[in-house]
Amino acid sequence: MPHADLAGVSLYYEFSGAADAPVLLLSTSLGTTAEMWRPQLDAFAADFRVLRYDMRGHGRSNTPAGPYTIAGLGADVIGLLDHLGIERVDFCGLSIGGMIGQWLAVNAESCLKRLVLSNTAAKIGTEEGWNERIEVVRSGGMAAIVDGGMERWFTPGFRASQPTVVAEMRAMLGASDPAGYVAACAAIRDMDQRATVAVIRTQTLIIAGEFDPVTTVADAEFLHGQILGSKMAVLPASHISNVEASEQFNAAVLAFLTGEPNDR
Repeated sequence: MPHADLAGVSLYYEFSGAADAPVLLLSTSLGTTAEMWRPQLDAFAADFRVLRYDMRGHGRSNTPAGPYTIAGLGADVIGLLDHLGIERVDFCGLSIGGMIGQWLAVNAESCLKRLVLSNTAAKIGTEEGWNERIEVVRSGGMAAIVDGGMERWFTPGFRASQPTVVAEMRAMLGASDPAGYVAACAAIRDMDQRATVAVIRTQTLIIAGEFDPVTTVADAEFLHGQILGSKMAVLPASHISNVEASEQFNAAVLAFLTGEPNDR
């Protein structure tokens, strides 16, 4: 399995699509792996060389000691691109992946062509709320949060109609390394980019889930209002919109990145 051995972290990554196509990097949500992007692979790999990776503390990447920071997770992306000899990418990140994208656009703009920020926010939750979740995982492991995770990630209708997909995502969350999950929770807890996102000049698409209780439509509207010239799409989904509304997600992202109609 391919890994990029960086300073203190070994990141798992994989490519899909033609080797000479422009690179589209996909960054995951908290408690998931690169497999969360399977609903996008066929659609995106037709036009792009899709690069997926497991964030530190998740999946097949290793788990350095925490807590993590969004700046550190952003530096991992820069290190991965340097390791692969890639100068610039289109970037699509969901949830914490979108927070990483915001940081990159502010601090490493030269590595980005275009930016998709999905189901994310400049600030998520409260210190108390994140500390509570950290303690729940420390005391009860990932099993203590998987039910609540599915309730946040997917609408009741999707959970009822797509039990196999939900079971796969539940298993993915449940298999997360508790230490890596907790360390990444701390990165979200300590992140507040509300004062910096207005400097972003990278061409940006913001995607929100109509029913997302974690990163709300209001959170997306804040980013839209702060990032000059950004576009915004609201999908009929909860937090993991690339899975729940995969066709609409794929169409919105491809329309933004390729300039083709939304009905693709």
